[in-house]
Formats: sequence, C-alpha cells, structure tokens
Amino acid sequence: MRIGILGGTFDPPHNGHMLIARAARERLRLDRVLFAPAGVQPLKQERPISPPDQRAQMVERAIAGEPGFELSRIDLDRPGPHYSVDLLRIVAGIYPGAQLWFILGEDSLKDLLRWRDPQRLIELARLAVLHRSGVELDWGALDAALPELRACIDWVDAPLSDISGHEIRRRVRAGQSVEGLVPRAVAQYIAEKRLYQ
Repeated sequence: MRIGILGGTFDPPHNGHMLIARAARERLRLDRVLFAPAGVQPLKQERPISPPDQRAQMVERAIAGEPGFELSRIDLDRPGPHYSVDLLRIVAGIYPGAQLWFILGEDSLKDLLRWRDPQRLIELARLAVLHRSGVELDWGALDAALPELRACIDWVDAPLSDISGHEIRRRVRAGQSVEGLVPRAVAQYIAEKRLYQ
C-alpha cells in the first residue's frame, strides 16, 4: 500500500490543501492520503487555533467524496506537543509494510533541520515535496546534515496556490466571501459555527 500523509493545522482546510493532496495522489499513485490535523505544533504556537473537533469536522467535510482521502486523528487524540516523526512512527505501526510519503512544501523542506529527528523522519518515509516559487534551499547545510536526503525526495508539481488559512480567517472576520477558497461544505460549516468571527 502507498500512503501519503498531509499534516497541518487545517484551520480551515482549504482548496490549496486539496490541490496538494490530489497532485501527490496522482504523481505518486497513492492508495490513500491521510489528512492529519495537528494538535499542538511546536514550531507554530503564535496564535490560538480552533478546537480539534471543529478542525476534524471541517477536514471530513472537505474530503467527503474524494477517493482515497481519509481523516487521521492520530495527533488530535493524543497529548502534545506533536512532532512529524512521531506521527510517522504511529502511521508505520498502523500500516506495517506500507510505503509512506510525507507531503510538504519546499518552504517546509527549507526548515527541515529545525524539526525533531529529521534523520529518522526520512528513514520512515519518503518526502513528497511541492515546488514553491521564491524558495531558496540551503543544499549545503541539508546535504551535510542529511547526506541521503536528495534520494528520499519525490518532487510533485501542483498548480501554485496562494490560498492561506490566515487570509481565509481574515476574510471571514471582515464579512467577505470565501467562495473558491474553501470547499463549499467547509464554508457552510464556518458559517454554521460562526468560526473566526
């Protein structure tokens, strides 16, 4: 089995996430893409995030009807802080023998050496990396710390999207439409629950 893991706060899940997941599924012929909302992200604690169950509900609505897309509650249902390497260890235990890809943008790859145990991370999974315009990678530092990193990367081309959760939350607060930025079912949920107001 070929499994991709897409992590993030998903606050809210938006059409950029969907483009990334579809591109990885097609390019890598993935049987499943697990959307794994983060509990507490050690590198992103600058703002409060929506409660875990609300983010899980939005992910479920966003991926409904998408072949092979599933919600993973691994990080939501255990105490934090949460590290990607721990998520991958747990997924590997649930799906023994599966080939795993951790899906991330080139901007996140740039920060890989700040992550918990990047060596173990690339032992557990290949990296499905999406090109990002304007990102300059320090290959000297990456190669020195992780000599086998390049061999663990599968580059994925996806339509560039500048959609961000920050912009969606700002638009909702301002009473502006988020049509075209999030799946319709997510927009309905945001309105029903009066999120980001």
